[in-house]
Amino acid sequence: MDLNFNMVGPILVMAIPAFGCCIGCAIAGQASHAVMARVEEGHGKFIGMAAMPSSQIIYGFILMLLMAKAINAGTLSPISGVVMGFFSGLAMLGSSIFQGMVCASGIQASAKQPAIYGKCFAAAGIIESFALFAFVFSLMLM
Repeated sequence: MDLNFNMVGPILVMAIPAFGCCIGCAIAGQASHAVMARVEEGHGKFIGMAAMPSSQIIYGFILMLLMAKAINAGTLSPISGVVMGFFSGLAMLGSSIFQGMVCASGIQASAKQPAIYGKCFAAAGIIESFALFAFVFSLMLM
């Protein structure tokens, strides 16, 4: 039996951020539901902020496709793919989870003061940038 580990890296770079997105969206979604039970209107904006941590899976998906292509073309070794996929995936996992926490606090804060809703996206965007950096750095290495 010939074991082929070529796709371990692409699988990791997709699966690890997916776990993080689930956790981050769950954290923000729980806050969203709690706030929607207390306020009469504006529920859509809370749902939108609760979905923000799901964006990191897009980076993982694109990296998965490009990494698989690079490994199959021979321009990226499978071992490098595993290491890159694991650590890029971890960066995206952490970014998703912490972004979920920031979005949860933003949802709670904007329920009390609706005028600050847009400002709450600044901190979430900063956390998003770390996933974006991992994405870009992985692209540059490939």
